[in-house]
Amino acid sequence: MASHRRPKQPSRARVTVLTTAAAAAVAISSQAANAAPSAKPSKDEVKAKVDALYEQAEQATEKFNGAKEKEGQLQKEISTIQDNVARGQEELNKLRDSIGSLAAGQYRSGGIDPSLQLFLSSNPNDYLDKASTLDQLSSQQVDALKQIQDKQRELAQERAEATGKLKDLSATRTELENKKQEIQGKLASAQKLLNSLTAQERQQLLDEQNRASRSSSRDVLGASHAASGRAAAAYAWAQGQLGKPYFYGGTGPNSFDCSGLTSQAYAAAGITIPRTSEEQANIGTRIYSVSQLQVGDLVFFYGDLHHVGLYAGNNMVLHAPHTGAVVRYESMSDMPFQFGVRV
Repeated sequence: MASHRRPKQPSRARVTVLTTAAAAAVAISSQAANAAPSAKPSKDEVKAKVDALYEQAEQATEKFNGAKEKEGQLQKEISTIQDNVARGQEELNKLRDSIGSLAAGQYRSGGIDPSLQLFLSSNPNDYLDKASTLDQLSSQQVDALKQIQDKQRELAQERAEATGKLKDLSATRTELENKKQEIQGKLASAQKLLNSLTAQERQQLLDEQNRASRSSSRDVLGASHAASGRAAAAYAWAQGQLGKPYFYGGTGPNSFDCSGLTSQAYAAAGITIPRTSEEQANIGTRIYSVSQLQVGDLVFFYGDLHHVGLYAGNNMVLHAPHTGAVVRYESMSDMPFQFGVRV
């Protein structure tokens, strides 16, 4: 006899799971069908990203320059301390030799008890002269001992100072290496982005940069507020560096970073200014109005003051911009101007 039992129905939970999975599969397949391949960034997008990386690299460059300056200063200070310690040790050795001679002389002259010397002496006056000499030697010994103690304390302090500066130097060198790696990493990322462009797109970017540079040069020709004195000499020297490439840490003669160019320009004019843009911002007289700037004034950009150039008139700056560029004129409106400094 045939069975009339009804087939077992799937549970409500199983139906729900299967339905959800099916819906998800349909949605995914639909998205895959409709999704376009990821678009290659445009030339302008690449340029914007590269410019941002160059700016970050320049920020790290100024920190690198600061650490480099600190390293040099610490090395000088350590060398001076070490020379002082060497001279101090020589002085200490001489003091020790001196007190040793005094002690030996006193022993030889005072080997007999003073009261017995007086008792045996046929000439009391002769004894009194000897006693006076013994007292004098004792006084010299006390002074010599005090000098030795003072010199030992001085040497201990100088050695402790040298040890501290050596630790500081080690930390500074670590910072230098970290900043160097950061800079190189930013530049490598920028180069990778540029390599993603076609040869034609890279040439277009170069042509745009050259056109902007030529336009800036024309704008500078009609500069007002002419420079004078040493600022004029610094500016004229910087003009002689036009076309030389940017290189982080560069102070010439063949390449420069931003603060390397400005510091060397003023050095050529006979004025010593600090190495980094941040330190250069703290000298001279600040000028916040562009209309009050004169050619040759230092001009600073960005909130952290990581970029500096020389004012070229007509709202233009003469500067070393970033990796991949050369010393050139550029409109100050291309960067966030903070203030100028008249040295």
